[in-house]
Amino acid sequence: MKVNVTFDMTPEEFRRLMGWPDVQQLQQEVFSQMMEKMKAGEEGYDPMSLYQPLFSQSMDTMNRFQKMMFDSMTGQVSDKT
Repeated sequence: MKVNVTFDMTPEEFRRLMGWPDVQQLQQEVFSQMMEKMKAGEEGYDPMSLYQPLFSQSMDTMNRFQKMMFDSMTGQVSDKT
């Protein structure tokens, strides 16, 4: 059996549904600071070091979401968060 589920919502609606904070202003500020440092040619500046913690957290969040969806489809219930 194959089941397809389609959600018709904007990214903003999905963000609110998941309870994720709106980080657009923070992201813009970080990006502006990063651009200033890159333009100034600051020695030893690595822009990826700013985003590294965000990448790992984003992947963990996506993995948890996928597990939650899979568990709900298979009827498994987990007390872990």
